[in-house]
Amino acid sequence: MRGHCHTMQISIHSAWPASFETTARVASLPLSWIRFFAVLAIVALLAACGTTKPVGTGEYRVVRGDTLTKIAQMHGQSVSSLKRLNKLKDADHIRVGQILKVNGKAATGTSSTYTPPPPVTGPSIAAPRSINLIWPAEGKSRRGTSASNSQAVYISGTEGSPVKAAASGKVVYAGNGLRGYGNMLIVNHDANFLTVYAHNKDLLVKEGAQVRQGQTIASMGHTESNTVQLYFELRYNGKAVDALRYLPK
Repeated sequence: MRGHCHTMQISIHSAWPASFETTARVASLPLSWIRFFAVLAIVALLAACGTTKPVGTGEYRVVRGDTLTKIAQMHGQSVSSLKRLNKLKDADHIRVGQILKVNGKAATGTSSTYTPPPPVTGPSIAAPRSINLIWPAEGKSRRGTSASNSQAVYISGTEGSPVKAAASGKVVYAGNGLRGYGNMLIVNHDANFLTVYAHNKDLLVKEGAQVRQGQTIASMGHTESNTVQLYFELRYNGKAVDALRYLPK
């Protein structure tokens, strides 16, 4: 999955209009309302962070420092053929994030080589307190390696295999309305902790459902992902923390 965010921080005040920020009004709101608005803020910010369109076969997303010449060399084609394929009039006008069609071949016969940037692994972020989790799925796991998902865990597995609730809680989001995450669930465990389960094939629970730890809540899939995998996040007060710290070793 591309485009996941982990750097967002959510407070009750940032989730509401300014008119709700007086101490008197906040104090008068039921705790259930406070949690509700916080969850809404998380979903909205996930949506904002998940808008990057996945790149398919025969496509390339322009990154900072790219030129049409470099991209052509990377894919073993000429600049003119790249311009024709993408109907570009000016080779000097490409923008970061733009998706170009390429022929998909490896670069050959050029004196220039392309070295992709090394993966970025952010520092492991801990929550102020612990939570008892179980692994949400079986399969090979890895921590995210980009700046936007370094606290998350990717679990590769078999399509249709069970995805389980890592802890007991209430389903506060079930759907596929957030671009880049596919079929996704968010489970609220207490006043602080949430877990996120993305790229599922099928969602087996609905919003509002109470789930128990170990209950099958979805089946593994590859919605809006190039491979069959579960994207799993643990959040404390809206901020992603290193899920591997709290999963069994």
